[in-house]
Amino acid sequence: MNRIELVKGDITKVVADAIVNAANSSLLGGGGVDGAIHRAAGSRLLEECRTLNGCMTGEAKITRGYNLPAKHVIHTVGPVWYGGNGGEPDLLRSCYISSLKLANALHLKTIAFPNISTGVYRYPKKEAAEIAVHSVTSWLQQNSNPEKVMFVVFDPENFNIYRSLLHE
Repeated sequence: MNRIELVKGDITKVVADAIVNAANSSLLGGGGVDGAIHRAAGSRLLEECRTLNGCMTGEAKITRGYNLPAKHVIHTVGPVWYGGNGGEPDLLRSCYISSLKLANALHLKTIAFPNISTGVYRYPKKEAAEIAVHSVTSWLQQNSNPEKVMFVVFDPENFNIYRSLLHE
């Protein structure tokens, strides 16, 4: 069984134990996927996020999913791209690993990731996808949980990048 699935579409519509939110450090909503998740989940997500006191770059925190089809939202803060010499690759890798560790600790079977840091944080799409696929693949080789990881991609360019990486 292939434990990685590539999905083209809207992460707020995905049925999973957890979807990952590419959040900002306040966890109080923002643009892009963050804003879409907050809108779809409803106001109780923001209320719960207010109790978490933010999140550091590369780390992850979990909330309930509220009005989403996903049971939980794992919020992770990706790095802003400053050219790659400020530790961005390690911080981005940490977003995936921190999210997977949380899912594993809570025995979640399915998790869906968006493209982390490739929007307003300007991380180059191909490099970000390579880190995402490598991080998840390495994790799955060493851990039985989660049973399934989905990369949920909204734009065609990112979809093609992930498709080529996953078929290599």
